Amino acid sequence: MSVPTTPNGTPTKITQGAQTRGGIGESTLRPDGTLKVTGEFAYSSDLWHEDMLWGQILRSTVAHAEIVSIDTSEALALPGVYAVLTYDDLPTEVKHYGLEIQDTPVLAHGKVRHHGEPVAIVAADHPETARRAAAKIKVDYRELPVITDEASATAPDAILVHENRDDHHIGHVPHPNIVHRQPIVRGDVAAARARADVVVTGEYYFGMQDQAFLGPESGLAVPEEDGGVHLYIATQWLHSDLRQIAPVLGLPEDKVRMTLAGVGGAFGGREDLSMQIHACLLALRTGKPVKIVYNRFESFFGHVHRHPARLYYEHGATRDGKLTHVKCRIVLDGGAYASASPAVVGNASSLGVGPYRVDDVEVEAIALYTNNPPCGAMRGFGAVQACFAYEAQMDKVAKELGLDPVEFRQRNAMEQGTLMPTGQPVDSPAPVAELLRRVKAMPMPPERQWESSEGADVRQLPGGLSNTTHGEGVVRGVGYAVGIKNVGFSEGFDDYSTAKVRMEVVGGEPVATVHTAMAEVGQGGVTVHAQIARTELGVAQVTIHPANTEVGSAGSTSASRQTYVTGGAVKNSCELVREKVLELGRRRFGAAHPAWATAELLLEGGKVVTDGGEVLADLVDVLGDDAVEVEAEWRHRPTEPFDLRTGQGNGHVQYSFAAHRAVVEVDTELGLVKVVELACAQDVGKALNPLSVVGQIQGGTTQGLGVAVMEEIVVDPKTAKVRNPSFTDYLIPTILDTPTIPVDVLELADDHAPYGLRGIGEAPTLSSTPAVLAAIRDATGRELNRTPVRPEHLTGTA
Repeated sequence: MSVPTTPNGTPTKITQGAQTRGGIGESTLRPDGTLKVTGEFAYSSDLWHEDMLWGQILRSTVAHAEIVSIDTSEALALPGVYAVLTYDDLPTEVKHYGLEIQDTPVLAHGKVRHHGEPVAIVAADHPETARRAAAKIKVDYRELPVITDEASATAPDAILVHENRDDHHIGHVPHPNIVHRQPIVRGDVAAARARADVVVTGEYYFGMQDQAFLGPESGLAVPEEDGGVHLYIATQWLHSDLRQIAPVLGLPEDKVRMTLAGVGGAFGGREDLSMQIHACLLALRTGKPVKIVYNRFESFFGHVHRHPARLYYEHGATRDGKLTHVKCRIVLDGGAYASASPAVVGNASSLGVGPYRVDDVEVEAIALYTNNPPCGAMRGFGAVQACFAYEAQMDKVAKELGLDPVEFRQRNAMEQGTLMPTGQPVDSPAPVAELLRRVKAMPMPPERQWESSEGADVRQLPGGLSNTTHGEGVVRGVGYAVGIKNVGFSEGFDDYSTAKVRMEVVGGEPVATVHTAMAEVGQGGVTVHAQIARTELGVAQVTIHPANTEVGSAGSTSASRQTYVTGGAVKNSCELVREKVLELGRRRFGAAHPAWATAELLLEGGKVVTDGGEVLADLVDVLGDDAVEVEAEWRHRPTEPFDLRTGQGNGHVQYSFAAHRAVVEVDTELGLVKVVELACAQDVGKALNPLSVVGQIQGGTTQGLGVAVMEEIVVDPKTAKVRNPSFTDYLIPTILDTPTIPVDVLELADDHAPYGLRGIGEAPTLSSTPAVLAAIRDATGRELNRTPVRPEHLTGTA
């Protein structure tokens, strides 16, 4: 079959050559970096195919309603329209999908459950024709009352969002509108409360955040001659998509071929399906390639968001600053469909106390079914919401005790050997106190920067270029926070990855090819995999094969797991290739030198050398015309589900830790905030690519800043409709909002992980938000128990 290209014919294969020869521990440049910054990179929305049709989705205009009728006749009559499909046109009995719970209909049937739910799909010969056709579909709705919060979801007479639930969570939840419930119970909270000298309570609200990735959802489905389909798609997990897509199409998995197209960011928003099944259905129905590209407005409805949450906390402590107990209840709004809500509940509950030693704990976390937008994975999921609340509590307790907030945290900081509230020991370095010490010791930014000797610079003032303040009422505040995040999939999930590594001579030079199904979404796996191959195989030239389903699953690019798990798989396969290469050399040259049989042999610089540095042979001579190839799976150590009554269990693989110090300046009269600096200290175990590590930490920090002071999807509580589905009204930090982000990287190896590394991408997203809030509280003296902070919360007009 023909392979799609970009309109200018840009190839999709990425080759790393002699210009990036670095191994593990070196800062190597991304092979796609120049293409991305110059605008030449081929994203999935750039794909093109001869005789291609365009797909369009009709979405519900109401959040909860019965579908009385759908009339597609006018759409079908429009010239240029090739197909219009509704639920009744789906080809098999399998009409639902989902990450864990298959509760999401491919197209709405019987009723719609949230604003923007897909109702019908159209294929036409031009994108504008497809849009016009979708607009001509007539849907008659009979609106129903909306479920929008815990009170309306769990009332005795509550309407059920899903009337016929039969998933495996239904047996342990107190109401069918609760997706999942996880308690964590250890010790005796009542007795501990009696011992406490100070008890502090708080109620917190965390807003719904959008992933706001660079490229909206898009992909291209191409029908195959054997009756199958080839989908070129921007996703986070090719094999998970495949598992959900094939049954709906009525095809075996080997007839649904998938290739990763260029991904413009993800942050969890591409874990769930969006347009994948729709494009494939239209391609198979019309017999033509079908491309679907969301616009930004549609993207807000086309993927899940971060769960908004209400959190209720109680902390107790003794006069000498030791925590006695923590009790909390975390209510997450999962929206209309389950998505990753069960896993988010598991994270929120098991990490809900934070990186502290506490013997007596009672935690309850639940996720609701409502008619609000579906929520699922987003960077740091579950742990982000909890960290916002428990760090606010730590500041409140410290204030009650008259202690410095950093010192109070350090007195209670967990360390290696500490038992988690789940009973699981932390069996790798946990430098919580040290991270706090480091971040506090960083130099402070200068005061009143706008009064520099070079003259006034309004960009340094709250309000920035809007020039709304001149500094008269500006007050500085400083705040601290630290967080804990799990790495990898937890609770007994079979979390593995596969890597195929091939070594051969090409053009007179030994070359390694690494082939995985890892979704490169910007995290830098394409760089790390080449670094691992160079380190383990001693070659300069490494080719990264395009990711597709022709190789085994690499799991999801989420949970900070790819460098750990797929990196571990690449390392494992490289080691197996190395052994095969050395055995090949022993057979060819072993008689010529006794070191082939007795010495520890290494591959370095394209040669076989002894551990003493003696060169035995060139790899070119060892390989000759042969190619050595290995495809192997790799698993980290197993985990287990949390007990559904007590929450006890070794549920997590690894933990990562980050601490932040925020420095803000606030115009207390106008309610304007300028975040001057967000300093971070993080333990990364081993920095495989230091440049990428710092970039990940700064990126996560900036997303935490966004939800602290500006980002929130606003949903009308009466209608459950989204009120701000655009970047005009949903604000994200720009370069003018982003502060200085100095980073102190600590490397304390985890002996259980490849190279001692620790997943890094999510932890800085946790602690940056509460650090900013703590700094604003320090500047204003206000309690500030919600995100994001708005001007009216600072001026008393809310």
